[in-house]
Amino acid sequence: MALEKTFNAAEAESRIYVDWETKGAFKAGANAQRDEHFSVMIPPPNVTGSLHMGHAFNNTLQDILVRWHRMQGFDTLWQPGQDHAGIATQMVVERELAATGQPGRRELGREAFTAKVWEQKQKSGGTIIDQLRRLGASCDWSRNAFTMSGAPGAPAGEEGNFHDAVIKVFVDMYNKGLIYRGKRLVNWDPHFETAISDLEVESTEVDGHMWHFKYPLAGGETYTYVERDDDGNVVFEEQRDYISIATTRPETMLGDGAVAVHPSDERYASIIGKLCEIPVGPKEQRRLIPIITDEYPDKNFGSGAVKITGAHDFNDYGVAKRNNIPLYALMDTQGRMRADGLPYDQAAARAQAIADGSEAAPEDATEINLVPEAYRGLDRFEARKRVVADVTAEGLAVMTEATDPRLGRAAKKAPVEPGEGGEMRTEEENLVPLVEAKKIMQPFGDRSKVVIEPMLTDQWFVATDKIVQPAIDAVRSGEVTILPEQDRKVYFHWLENIEPWCISRQLWWGHQIPVWFDDEGNEYCAPTEAEAQAMAPGKTLRRDPDVLDTWFSSGLWPIGTLGWPEQTAELEKYFPTSVLVTGFDIIFFWVARMMMMQYAVVDQKPFDTVYVHALVRDEKGKKMSKSLGNVLDPLELIDDYGADAVRFTLTSMAAMGRDLKLSTQRIAGYRNFGTKLWNAHRFAEMNGVFEAMPAGMPQPTATLNKWIVGETARVREEVDAALGNFRFNDAANALYAFVWGKVCDWYVELSKPLMQDDAPEAEETRATMAWVLEQCLILLHPIMPFITEELWQTTAKRDELLALTDWPAYTTADLLDADADRELNWVIGLIESIRSARQQMHVPAGLKVPMLVTEMDEAAQGAWDRNEVMIKRLARVESLEKADSFPKGTVSIAAPGASFGLPLAGLIDIDAEKARLQKSLDKLGKEIGGLKGRLNNPKFAASAPEEVVAEAQANLAARQEEADQLQAALDRLAELG
Repeated sequence: MALEKTFNAAEAESRIYVDWETKGAFKAGANAQRDEHFSVMIPPPNVTGSLHMGHAFNNTLQDILVRWHRMQGFDTLWQPGQDHAGIATQMVVERELAATGQPGRRELGREAFTAKVWEQKQKSGGTIIDQLRRLGASCDWSRNAFTMSGAPGAPAGEEGNFHDAVIKVFVDMYNKGLIYRGKRLVNWDPHFETAISDLEVESTEVDGHMWHFKYPLAGGETYTYVERDDDGNVVFEEQRDYISIATTRPETMLGDGAVAVHPSDERYASIIGKLCEIPVGPKEQRRLIPIITDEYPDKNFGSGAVKITGAHDFNDYGVAKRNNIPLYALMDTQGRMRADGLPYDQAAARAQAIADGSEAAPEDATEINLVPEAYRGLDRFEARKRVVADVTAEGLAVMTEATDPRLGRAAKKAPVEPGEGGEMRTEEENLVPLVEAKKIMQPFGDRSKVVIEPMLTDQWFVATDKIVQPAIDAVRSGEVTILPEQDRKVYFHWLENIEPWCISRQLWWGHQIPVWFDDEGNEYCAPTEAEAQAMAPGKTLRRDPDVLDTWFSSGLWPIGTLGWPEQTAELEKYFPTSVLVTGFDIIFFWVARMMMMQYAVVDQKPFDTVYVHALVRDEKGKKMSKSLGNVLDPLELIDDYGADAVRFTLTSMAAMGRDLKLSTQRIAGYRNFGTKLWNAHRFAEMNGVFEAMPAGMPQPTATLNKWIVGETARVREEVDAALGNFRFNDAANALYAFVWGKVCDWYVELSKPLMQDDAPEAEETRATMAWVLEQCLILLHPIMPFITEELWQTTAKRDELLALTDWPAYTTADLLDADADRELNWVIGLIESIRSARQQMHVPAGLKVPMLVTEMDEAAQGAWDRNEVMIKRLARVESLEKADSFPKGTVSIAAPGASFGLPLAGLIDIDAEKARLQKSLDKLGKEIGGLKGRLNNPKFAASAPEEVVAEAQANLAARQEEADQLQAALDRLAELG
């Protein structure tokens, strides 16, 4: 069948993918010819998610490795699947219910609501699978897994044992003392009313405020407050009856347990151990709290004194634990000030007794609600306003001049106006509360977009300190490799400073925790309610309503997808897996947890190698963001340019450890690469190359054919070495240079005379070209699967799919002819040098020019003689004459064993060319000077965003390269006189 003029990606890709699946090309073990296995677990996307650029990049790299190993004959499995994504999926369903006017989650009840979630899963769960198919992902879809398969209430078609595996692991770890229930500080989402992981928190810089308040010393005590400069000289001194603190969250003052200062802070040495009063709440019930020392406060930040609210700040929590300070929770699950617990007067009395030491601090202080009655039930931000107003009204705000620059826009720029009677206002009347305008890092829920609260709640935890060591040892010993090595630091830092892992979530969609409680609060952990009831005969039990964190179940992904705890054939064959390809942002959230969990559960590593890739950014290096409007949709790009162009672009830029700067121009360029490959096959087809395909390796005699066969062996070795070391960009760039440059340009062009019907080398050249193009398709297939499969099927009758064709194993030792290699590279190098000189000198493209030679050794002479016609035609050379020396106005052309020259005097206006080049060089010089000045400015380097600095550096490098080329051209013109 004749090739069409162009490759119609939109029509061909879906057809080709169906053909692959129909013929079982992606089944586990397809094309297996050796005992070695190669298995990859897909990082499971959210079941309700859709393909974004991170997915496209990650899955392209996986697919390259999988296709390459499959073609090499490994017993290959690429295991697909989706994560149930508790909070994300529950949010989607709740929004859908609201949008369609259906009853909400609480009105429906748990069972009916989870049934709705299963409906949503079955409706939208296949979306991302279809999108991955569009990308060309060669997963074994017959084995598609789901982290909630087999869960209670799962509809038909959702059978499986992943749920049973998760529950078994929880029960086993509970019984070993590795899972426990406790009250700790967690990230709390007031919208979803659940604990969330750090990964689900987005810290964003926002405009904020820092309020400065006075905490009066108990009993009216005073002290001398002194500030000194670096040399010890007194710069400020006054008598104070308070200690000043600064806070960005005044509403949390109500739960303060202490004020802390650094042990070395001499300003407060005289009041350490004394009590101060929290300046808010009913006066008669004001609590007194101690002033303590701790290493946490920074004496150079703010006043150096920090209020300690252990139940509402992660740093304060650590201080409170170290100093035995009670943890007083102030908010409910919706972020409102608590309305439960003891009446305020009783709660304040209890807290004061604890502070005085007359009552022992309780292990759980939940009953003690220190929110005054006037604030109870208020939203946290409304309570903030009320607290600030009340403290200020009482005169306990730290005051400052109205023009204080720390006030930001609130600072008065004009002189203070006189009083109503014309009298000048006193200094005291010109003071205003010190409320600093500051940029602060605010935590937001990535799904809810509301401010996250650190909350003290009862949760389930994994005692990670008891299971972490094998995961550390595995990477330190080299049992598991993490690439690039720089990401090992992130891995080790997190694991060596690991905190207990909160694994419970206050959701309904997920694996419900298999623990039941009796009326006395005793726990019964069992896989089923019946087994729990058997442990508590005659008692009424209620099940913990919480579900497990999604990361807990996905931490079992490598074994769970292979059928564990059943000892399946797949588990035996494909575990441990070979490679995990993942993003650096989930090294600790997923990679480290899989390591810990697999060692804890089956005492084996989950994978041999972790390849960590960087981010895909926009062409200016900025992170893609909907708010910035710079998001590139991979599906739209596939529509516009085809999957192969998108894949090749991502691969060519996948330098280890470096972010990708993606632009549509790059993708368009690689679409042109596919067109170049297509046109080379059309040329071959028109010249009868595919009419008699060679049965095996060609045995060429012509120098050109020997050379291209050797170049093919060379690039095969380069590609294998690059992919073997996860240097995806090196593999892509080697193939690009070979296919476009060596094959489609040089070989096609140089072969034309040899394929004339009367040429003795015609049959050999056609056979060689057929073989070389076939190798191009094989070597390119892992990166560009669609166009290569189409050309493979269309240019000849094949017995097998390209996807299942054997990967070549020939080497340069087998195929490289040293003489042919030297001669053709000499010819190509000479032509390129002549073309470059002509271009630099602005010699008209169509003008044929004479060439001189002063010396030429035997090898060079032979190469010239055998290729003279081709050199003259491709370099636009009219003649070659021997000369003793080059006349003035000759551009020298160096080549191994020869010295050539192009006499250009009279052909170009040398002075005009010099002037043109100098003008361009001067303009570039100004640009380079400006860029260097900007980059050498310490203020720019310190304050400019990272991507702006990187863009300036890239611009400087590009301008410098351009200037170097212009200078080289000027230097050549100088030689002409």
